[in-house]
Amino acid sequence: MSKIAIVIFDRFTDIDLWLMWDLLNRVRVADWSVKILGDNGSHLSATGISVATQGRIEEANDADAVLFVSGQGTRDRIADADWLAKFDLNSERQMIGSICSGALILAKLGFLEGKTATTYPTTKSALEALDIEVVEKPFVAHGNVATAGGCLAQQYLIGWVVEKLADKYWSDLIVKAIQPVGEGLFFEDAEELAKLYLPRVNAAQI
Repeated sequence: MSKIAIVIFDRFTDIDLWLMWDLLNRVRVADWSVKILGDNGSHLSATGISVATQGRIEEANDADAVLFVSGQGTRDRIADADWLAKFDLNSERQMIGSICSGALILAKLGFLEGKTATTYPTTKSALEALDIEVVEKPFVAHGNVATAGGCLAQQYLIGWVVEKLADKYWSDLIVKAIQPVGEGLFFEDAEELAKLYLPRVNAAQI
């Protein structure tokens, strides 16, 4: 089973969660699981939407991929030693990624040491203050650790996860699915894109 964890917290950026959640849940392969994790039963987004979590953040330690959202709440999280201590992640066996200011969490957990990274422009100075070299790119990956900068750069982050845990076919298909019609997405793609809405495949059905 491929287990993907999306970690949220109070004052997270709404689009970071929902775009990740939507794209990851379009994958139709056997035993594909996506869960929203937090340290409370629910968390308030930056716009005040309450989102129920599906498990505690400690579950991220056993996931195949762990993705951190961004938002103003990242500043509180990186200052909370008890919260950070709940993570026992290992980039040798897990894919670990972030969008925008989520890179601050990766840095505090030690995953960006000696690596370049990207983030949202308003977070650049804060990430540099943690001795991380910040580059102006939408997506930066070093082995199993990746950062993305700018909300729409999630397509690269999610594509990276899906290509490794599923395959390149699904990665290409879900990225194509969000492209504007006439620019990258065309009406002749409809039959192929319909596969994204079929019932999910379970191991018992194979």
